Amino acid sequence: MPDRSSVVLAEVVRSGFVEGVHRGSLVVLDADGTLLHAYGDITSPVFPRSSNKPMQAAGLVELGYAGRDARLAIAAASHWGEPHHLVTVREVLAAAGLDDSHLRTPADWPAGDAARDELVRAGGHAAPIFMNCSGKHAAMLATCVAQGWPLDDYRAADHPLQQHLAGTVARIAGETPSDVGIDGCGAPVLSLSLTALARAFSRCVTAEQGSPERLVADAMRAHPAQVGGHGHDATLFMQGVPGLLVKDGAEGVYAAALGDGRAVALKVDDGAARARPLLLAAALRSLGVQAPVLEEFVELTLLGGGVPVGAVRVEPALFA
Repeated sequence: MPDRSSVVLAEVVRSGFVEGVHRGSLVVLDADGTLLHAYGDITSPVFPRSSNKPMQAAGLVELGYAGRDARLAIAAASHWGEPHHLVTVREVLAAAGLDDSHLRTPADWPAGDAARDELVRAGGHAAPIFMNCSGKHAAMLATCVAQGWPLDDYRAADHPLQQHLAGTVARIAGETPSDVGIDGCGAPVLSLSLTALARAFSRCVTAEQGSPERLVADAMRAHPAQVGGHGHDATLFMQGVPGLLVKDGAEGVYAAALGDGRAVALKVDDGAARARPLLLAAALRSLGVQAPVLEEFVELTLLGGGVPVGAVRVEPALFA
């Protein structure tokens, strides 16, 4: 990780004592790209991880991926492996004449507690389709079929599919990725600054109707349960704030854009997922957004002996 100048974004308070902090960086852009809030390092590259998926999905559409509605939303998803997710992933594969065996995602268990528990009760086991990126991989495979490209190495950074997706991410973000890594699913992950990530989300929601990035944004917002799952905070945010596009990424990344183009991107340096939704909710409130779902993410209660004794909360000085 580059040398970053981060700040305290959230603090962990137990029994009135600050026992820990979450440092990181956060940027809020106006619809025209004007900087509204900046905390920490918003210009150095980070790996947005799955927050890049909407732009990658737009690249798939450019290449002829035919999935729309739920099948396009699942291409940009980090799904929880719930039954409706599996149905959609298999629909994407079947439409291309493929099945589960073509997926190169690592075998995994469903990320959602309920889906994982049900699988265990049924005597099931970890499998590639349960991995949260299987929707993206199914769409990648379907695109390769449409283009007549080889399937076995579709995850390789030098595959024509991945080369095109890298160009699409750069185009939408307005920044050329400086680093390429291997994501948890085995596909390439491209670095962007938080400013470029926020700009990309803004462009996705304000792009011309029918453009690849707008098709992806509209599909995700119309089918938020495909993007995450029941109780997933990204899904809850999109269900609760009309016009909002949201996508989480591993290692503490979150990106979002309101329908008018105002956008947020953040990274928690220690990768803590628990701080992300609190910070996103606070940023949206700073933009004047009022919605009951935001009040669900004011703080995260900490327990001691089964009773509340403290909370994880956004640093009080932020957005002051």
